[in-house]
Amino acid sequence: MPKSSPVKLAYQKAYNAKPDQKQTGVERRRTARAAVRDGSSPIGDGKDLSHIVAADNGGRMTKSNVKLQDAKTNRAWRKGQKGYTVPTDK
Repeated sequence: MPKSSPVKLAYQKAYNAKPDQKQTGVERRRTARAAVRDGSSPIGDGKDLSHIVAADNGGRMTKSNVKLQDAKTNRAWRKGQKGYTVPTDK
């Protein structure tokens, strides 16, 4: 059984087809490839490149705005928090 409904999948497909979302994906992949090339983020090490200033607050996917962080920590930073705010510290 699929995890997402057909309606949700159609919405995600349309959202990801927007030009600004395509550009964000290009930046994300470009930065990730550069980190692997530099040796700062080996493939398969269980780490993520996370934003220092969140994308929701205008942070970009540049070398100066990313840090290497454990994948579990990066993907669950707001679990269990009520009234969380998007990180803005630099």
